[in-house]
Amino acid sequence: MKTDFGANLLLILLFSVSAAAVLALISSLFGKKVNRVLRTVLLFALMIPYGVEYFVFREYNLFYDVNTIVNGAGGAATDFQDEIVRLVFSFNGISHLLLLAVPALLYLIAGRRFDHAARLHWKQILIACGTAAACFLLGIGTVRLSERYMSAYDKEYSFPAAVSQFGLLTGLRLDLSKGAGGQELTFELTAPEPVPETTTAPRQTSVTTGLTQETTVTTTTTTYGKNVMDIDFAAMAEADGGGTWTTLDNYVASLTPSSKNQYTGMFAGKNLIFISCEAFTREAIREDLTPTLYRLYTKGIHFNDFYQPASAGTTGGEFQNIFGLLPMKGGASFPSFSQHDNVYLTMASQLNRQNYWGKAYHNNSYTFYSRNKTHNRLGYSEGFMGYGNGMEKYVKYEWPESDKDMIEGTMQEYLDQEHFNVYYMSVSGHNGYDRSNAAARRNWDQVKDLEYSEKVKAYLAANIELENGLAVLVKALEEKGIADDTVICMTADHFPYGLDDNAAYGRMKYLSELYGYDVKNTIQRDHNAAILWCGCLEDAEPIEVDAPSSSLDLLPTLSNLFGLEFDSRLMPGRDVLSDAEAIYFDRDYDWKTELGTYLSSSRTFTPNDENAEIPEDYVERIKTIVRNKISYCQGVMDSNYIAHVLPVE
Repeated sequence: MKTDFGANLLLILLFSVSAAAVLALISSLFGKKVNRVLRTVLLFALMIPYGVEYFVFREYNLFYDVNTIVNGAGGAATDFQDEIVRLVFSFNGISHLLLLAVPALLYLIAGRRFDHAARLHWKQILIACGTAAACFLLGIGTVRLSERYMSAYDKEYSFPAAVSQFGLLTGLRLDLSKGAGGQELTFELTAPEPVPETTTAPRQTSVTTGLTQETTVTTTTTTYGKNVMDIDFAAMAEADGGGTWTTLDNYVASLTPSSKNQYTGMFAGKNLIFISCEAFTREAIREDLTPTLYRLYTKGIHFNDFYQPASAGTTGGEFQNIFGLLPMKGGASFPSFSQHDNVYLTMASQLNRQNYWGKAYHNNSYTFYSRNKTHNRLGYSEGFMGYGNGMEKYVKYEWPESDKDMIEGTMQEYLDQEHFNVYYMSVSGHNGYDRSNAAARRNWDQVKDLEYSEKVKAYLAANIELENGLAVLVKALEEKGIADDTVICMTADHFPYGLDDNAAYGRMKYLSELYGYDVKNTIQRDHNAAILWCGCLEDAEPIEVDAPSSSLDLLPTLSNLFGLEFDSRLMPGRDVLSDAEAIYFDRDYDWKTELGTYLSSSRTFTPNDENAEIPEDYVERIKTIVRNKISYCQGVMDSNYIAHVLPVE
């Protein structure tokens, strides 16, 4: 991946010196004693954001925005105490904390000899102000001279990219200002791409003549309607009278809805089991170790190029899986979105309106990430159960808790229901990949002879616990005679970030070992697997989805397959079986299409086929679409737009 380390370092230096000059000025405006206290407090206070982000990156290989840290901190402090202690009191943890404390300690030891004046002289104040302004303006000027930096600073802002290119203090400043409504919602509206009203599909006809049978293929043309609801967004825009809702109305009105297709309603009336799998990835599926996973992966709708963008840890991945949106408020996305009844389009709510029995389950603490509040608002008729409000009946307390025990115990609650809709958030694949991990230890004998490092073997062993749960579940479905009437949909919450502590791209040793290639960018990192299986598909040829797809596409795809009424324009993802253009994208404005891959960090587009002829305006057109989709996710998050358009009765 192309990088510009020198330019990044220059920008970080300029913005840091500017911030340092401002802080020096603030801590020199009072009497000598007050100034000393203020400087000491500021120096120690600066350890907090840097220390927190260091440990976050070391554990998750991502920089987390303020919302994610603030909203995840309470749960992490109570549920992951041992992990936090391990991180902080390791050699790396202690050494880095001491390094961060050096400026404050040096000031305490030797700073007094430099505190000659009680207050700064007016000339010194001018120098401090001039230094702050000059460095800031030079930094902004450098940013504006580069299209790449200007995009990352403004219209293609993301917190991880901002930290990498401008430094942590600038990243925090941008994050707080944009989170406080400092960025106006805008869309770059263009004429919608024409979508054909008809879909042509081959039809096989068998003709028997004597002792031979001839098969001919004829072509039929079927006209399908659009996946839209009876909503006049143009009229809504006029009625809303300006503001964010009107902006969103006009954007949605400009979109071309996707068409229904030959698969529309294929799963109508069937049961649904959706599983968000902790730290899962495609390489955890092996015919020798996980035969049930392999069966489900290869005997249903087969996603050949699937991604789960890492946005805000587990809660961000769950948000993407359930709501089909990027979590633009980080860790605050789930609680913020669900509390305002933005649940009309979730599969829980849609199937609840079809009188399905529904329930959400998790085998770790029921209060972690406030799931006791958020998951009771998703639309499941029976609410949510985790460890502490019922799951302890089925699951033994250990770390991590068993996915097999959770599935085996809870399936007795729904298998006899006429129609059921179930959600699981698993935990057995959680990081801590060594033999102290209960799931890895339980299944160690099955991986001990594999030609992998101990850490990768522990990861694979931990995921066998999920396999064991699925084996029990599928067997029960078949014994009940309802496998053909039950759909299992599965994907990850995020990539296995616990395999590499504090590793940069190109240095992810264990993740690269598992994947079989050197991980050098977010798209390579976030490749994953989706399983969409039903017993009724087993005897047919797999339905292949070759175009890039992601977790954002699962909600519209399931909505279409279940024959539900939904408006495809309200979902930034697409029904992967429809005529909609395939675009995978993430919060960093990286994207991939059937023609190639774009990385925002280097602003480079790499065609899938070097000999392919790429339309002249293709890259800019897709960049515009991606910016619009991300802006839509932001606008929906900020304004409770779904609840406005489709209020829950």
